[in-house]
Amino acid sequence: MNVNGKRVLVCGMARSGIAAAKLLLSLGAQVTITDTKPEADFGGALDELRAPGCVFALGQAADALIAGQDMMIISPGIAWAKPFVQSAIAQGVEVMGELELGARLTKGALVAITGTNGKTTTTTLVGELFRAAGRTTHVVGNIGYPITATAGISKADDVTVAEVSSYQCEGISQFHPHVGAVLNITEDHIVRHGSMAVYIAMKRRIFDRQTAQDVAVFNYDDATCREMAKGLKAPAAKLHLWAFMGNDKLHKRAFSMEKRIEKLSHTEKPTEQKKLGEGEQRVCRCDEVYIPGPHNLENALAAVAIAGVMGVPCETMREVLKTFRGVEHRIETVRELDGVTWINDSKGTNVDSTQKAIATMNRPTVLILGGSDKKVSFDPLAKSIVEAPLIEHCVLIGDTANQIKDALDRAGYSAYTMTGYDFDLCLATCRKLAKKGGNVLLSPACASFDMFTDYENRGQIFKEKVMAMK
Repeated sequence: MNVNGKRVLVCGMARSGIAAAKLLLSLGAQVTITDTKPEADFGGALDELRAPGCVFALGQAADALIAGQDMMIISPGIAWAKPFVQSAIAQGVEVMGELELGARLTKGALVAITGTNGKTTTTTLVGELFRAAGRTTHVVGNIGYPITATAGISKADDVTVAEVSSYQCEGISQFHPHVGAVLNITEDHIVRHGSMAVYIAMKRRIFDRQTAQDVAVFNYDDATCREMAKGLKAPAAKLHLWAFMGNDKLHKRAFSMEKRIEKLSHTEKPTEQKKLGEGEQRVCRCDEVYIPGPHNLENALAAVAIAGVMGVPCETMREVLKTFRGVEHRIETVRELDGVTWINDSKGTNVDSTQKAIATMNRPTVLILGGSDKKVSFDPLAKSIVEAPLIEHCVLIGDTANQIKDALDRAGYSAYTMTGYDFDLCLATCRKLAKKGGNVLLSPACASFDMFTDYENRGQIFKEKVMAMK
């Protein structure tokens, strides 16, 4: 892809937009940057873009900037259906997301990991597996580090592991991962996509450009994933549909979980680049996987499937699985105070993710729930709380507090306290309610935008306030 001399409009100046603009400038493009926020709001964040080839057009609508552009790059937060995006397409401007731009300019092998939950943990773990095997590895995407930040320095022998969100999938067209994985699908992001059908279709797009020489990894125990695995464009690609967590006895099963994680051979001859090895190979016992919870065994299996098919030795995978401690903001122990363990799961931004966090609790727990509204039902969450004997009390915050209260009422659960938008009151209430030998778990089952800038900000403030407790 040659962008030298092309006129490119970059819309949205968060991390991905800044990285995209930097990459384009380094390749000789004439770049215009825009955002709805005025320049003053950015402080010095954009200073590195002050160069002769970059025009600042901040604090104004993008519509007036489209004429004369060759390309337009949009950040994941900008929906494809926005009128100015459709206007650019109608005017013949090539429009793509930041992920698409970065992937086109990335050298080496590309791995893409998507799903509703577990993406960040699995992506990070896969990166650790490749690094432990001696591969130069770039871990990018929805994980918080843009792919355009590494595309320009990537080399032919490198591996790029990308966490891919449904938002990012809106802006791809030629995106072609050598290995793609869907971990699971549950209800999420209905406000953005309008329906579960569209949300699922977005996730499946990561496989659209794959060929028979690539590999697709699906969670075979997830019914939606099984459906997604059907009818890929290249029929021969079905030879490479590896299933994990499957109870079936099909020879296509590459990995299984009973009391151990295994890597099995495939009856079809795999490509030389993606050789699985001969016969059954044990990676490790399930109880040797350091990160807690059954959902993390699924994440570990997915990571083993991806790394194993790309040649990472079992011995290397075993050592990493025994020591990998997970990611920040996901079931992260903050501290123990007065015999109570405070746990940060701010990354629990949907019902399914919080249900998984609840399942890992092995002590009496006070649970913090609530945040901005994603237009989903909290009834399944309420049912899980009723059925989880260790959830002793819920403290409800934010925009969705009343919706969660109503769901808990319908489920016959009354051990809850409402603290509105006062996070300090929320934490003080938790401290009073938590028993010695128990937990306080922040796992909101909601997005964070009603009270915080994002889930990372929510988790960081939680940790800071907990660490400041006397």
